[in-house]
Amino acid sequence: MVSANPARMAETTEAPLWHENEPAKVESWRLHILLEAGYPVHLAERIAVSEVDLHDAVQLLTRGCDPVTATEILL
Repeated sequence: MVSANPARMAETTEAPLWHENEPAKVESWRLHILLEAGYPVHLAERIAVSEVDLHDAVQLLTRGCDPVTATEILL
C-alpha cells in the first residue's frame, strides 16, 4: 500500500495560483494609487497599464511636478 506524504501534499496546496483576472486586479490597484496621488483619469489609465514604477510616478507629483509633465517623463 502506498501512503501519501503529508509534507509533500502541503507543499503543493500552499502554492498561490495565478488566475486570469490577476493582471486586471493589478491594473485596477495601480489606477487607484495613481488617482489618489492626483493624476487625472486619462493619464492614470495610461500609466497603470505600463511598467512604470508607481513610486516614481507618485514621487513626481509629491515634488510638485504637473501630472502631464510627469506622464511625459515616465512614458
